[in-house]
Amino acid sequence: MTQPLLTARGLVKRYGRVTALNQADFDLYPGEILAVIGDNGAGKSSLIKAISGAIRPDEGEIRLDGQVVDFRSPMEAREAGIETVYQNLALSPALSIADNMFLGREIRKPGFMGQYLKLLDRQAMERIAREKLSELGLMTIQNISQAVETLSGGQRQGVAVARAAAFGSKLVIMDEPTAALGVKESRRVLELILDVKSRGMPIVLISHNMPHVFEVADRIHVHRLGRRLCVIDPKQHTMSDAVAFMTGAKAPPPEAMAA
Repeated sequence: MTQPLLTARGLVKRYGRVTALNQADFDLYPGEILAVIGDNGAGKSSLIKAISGAIRPDEGEIRLDGQVVDFRSPMEAREAGIETVYQNLALSPALSIADNMFLGREIRKPGFMGQYLKLLDRQAMERIAREKLSELGLMTIQNISQAVETLSGGQRQGVAVARAAAFGSKLVIMDEPTAALGVKESRRVLELILDVKSRGMPIVLISHNMPHVFEVADRIHVHRLGRRLCVIDPKQHTMSDAVAFMTGAKAPPPEAMAA
């Protein structure tokens, strides 16, 4: 197998007497969808927050493309090419689709107007937003200037995914992307995830939905008690196996624990 794109070794994060990460390890390989599963309180969120710059681990090391990184904020992780689609989508409902796509990285007009008057180049932002949405087959949204609050849940998720795919140069992290969606909209989001993967972008998928995990994941990282318990192949294990591993009802095979 090729070298991992992103690795974490020995991550520790404590909140007072609570240890959220306990010598946690992590590996993401180029072009794969890696699902991260675990029971509530297993430390999944802390692991993902450490990778995306939302928290700084107390101990351990994270490497991106073989280089040690120490993200002090999500903005630093974004600048390094790591985009995150949060469970609450992190969209501003009152702003337009284009404004949300460029939130925090707006394009200014060239020359004096942009440099000194700080005027935004809305035409450029709308054009690029339309291109990115079209690439992912999301141009059922007719008006790129309409407010996000007028969209359906699936369309909002699509905007968040398109934003991540447009600006993530290294990898995309998706936190429970189908949690609040119906069957039809969940299906569209899964198709979006596979579309993003087909463009060569590796994806970290955090989800409690086992059918979705087993449908799209190439490998499954099982997190338990603050650390990686094992990594399993969804083609060689069942959903019942995965649930048994993450709850402690069954021990994973030694080769999975060595992954």
